[in-house]
Amino acid sequence: MKKLSIVDIANHLNISKTTVSFILNGRAQEKRISEELVERVQKFIKEVGYRPNETARGLRTGKSNIIGLMVESISDPFFATIARLIENKAYKNGYKIIYCSTDNDTQKTKDLIQVFRERSVDGYIISPPEGVDEEINELVKSGIPVVMFDRHLPKAKADYVEIDNEYSAFNATGHLIGKGYRNIAFVTFSSAQTQMQGRLKGYKAALKGSGLKAYVMEIDYNPDDAKMISAIKDFFSRHKNLDAVLFGAIQAGVCGLKAMKELDLHVPSNLAVISFDDHDVFELFSPPITAIEQPIEEIAENVIDVLLQRLNFPDREFKAKSIVLKTKLKIRSSLDK
Repeated sequence: MKKLSIVDIANHLNISKTTVSFILNGRAQEKRISEELVERVQKFIKEVGYRPNETARGLRTGKSNIIGLMVESISDPFFATIARLIENKAYKNGYKIIYCSTDNDTQKTKDLIQVFRERSVDGYIISPPEGVDEEINELVKSGIPVVMFDRHLPKAKADYVEIDNEYSAFNATGHLIGKGYRNIAFVTFSSAQTQMQGRLKGYKAALKGSGLKAYVMEIDYNPDDAKMISAIKDFFSRHKNLDAVLFGAIQAGVCGLKAMKELDLHVPSNLAVISFDDHDVFELFSPPITAIEQPIEEIAENVIDVLLQRLNFPDREFKAKSIVLKTKLKIRSSLDK
């Protein structure tokens, strides 16, 4: 069946295509089109199941009602949950979401930003890799709102929402020290991103305050878990004096627990464990793993609220917002020998 156009509707009802266009775009009252004619058009398009071309409508109205959501990995439980919450609220406010994964790849992110620009998305939500400061600044300068989350780029003049990474790691490390642990490792991803650097800084500050030595293992992220597990096994094998470990991200925590199992290291008798980013896997592990819980609903709420404010008041001058949220240390039995 041929897809109907505005011209087809106009010819069938014997009215001008301009009149049809005004009615479809909600401008009937402004153009003083009679209610009887509006009802005729609406009844007909309902009968034939007409759906307007969203791209063409966007060109006419200057809005696509689409938001581009770019995360490190949409399969990651943290990003997947936040994406779903953002999508729900965006939809209630008349916006649809297009997702993509950047894989933390700078060039891929630049390419995806360009793809979204060609789709004329109204705004961006990005967990950015390093090196896309210029692209984000260009978007903001051109009037397209951008909200970064999970981490930010210091040179990018855009809004961001993140947790207090430094304090979260400081608090978790301090808790281990308070439980009597003295040889505490920090296993994290090798990254210059703000969230990872904040966590490393908090860990080191807690140890320094107690006069303890730092044991840092920075893993190069690899889609193949086996390679990361192997690297962590090697680190634990070289540091047999360790009595506790803080994992800097959920993937590091999951790979670390697998490495410990392969080395026959038990929680907490051999190593006490805390990990960033609470998840079911930590709660179901035996014994359950103490975790730093991010306020996922609050993060999503703030991200979409800031973006909607920008979209709803495009001509209003706003100072870039920096929203930093608190985490919760969920104590479980992975700390008590």
